[in-house]
Amino acid sequence: MTVDVEVAGRVRRIEGAPSGIGWRLSIDGVPFDVDAARAGDRWSILVGPADGGHPHASYEVSVDDHGRGELVLHVDGRAVAVTIVDPRSARIRGAHDQGIGVTGPTTIVAPMSGRVVKLLVKPGDEVMMRQGLVLVEAMKMQNELRAPRDGRVVEVRVAEGASVEANAVLVVIG
Repeated sequence: MTVDVEVAGRVRRIEGAPSGIGWRLSIDGVPFDVDAARAGDRWSILVGPADGGHPHASYEVSVDDHGRGELVLHVDGRAVAVTIVDPRSARIRGAHDQGIGVTGPTTIVAPMSGRVVKLLVKPGDEVMMRQGLVLVEAMKMQNELRAPRDGRVVEVRVAEGASVEANAVLVVIG
């Protein structure tokens, strides 16, 4: 199984296959052994090195499915917005990379509740794929959210210093 997911504006490739009593997963080519067990409406997940060593991290995870591949994972109480990248969308992005036009608005959302530290764009700005748009601080970590494609900033819906909830729309690119 292979799936591409977008987290905080960055696309990651996750590959997995059954291995022993759990799974062998790799994220962007880095392998891990994972064992998961359902615990009510949550999952208890153990993650360890792929060399068969003892698990070095344990996580409690629940999933809110918002449809269309949009999920919010609650990892030890921290919300993380995740989008499963549709292979058809990837082909469209590939066409865009080759200069074939892609239209329609793209929203950039807060991956978790936090505070807007800095706006890096304003309405009307032309942006390029992977260009920084907004800097959000959550849980004492700063995350730069980047443009998933070339375009023009249509809206900036937040101000510097504003508190934002998980999945709040911050910037719209047209």
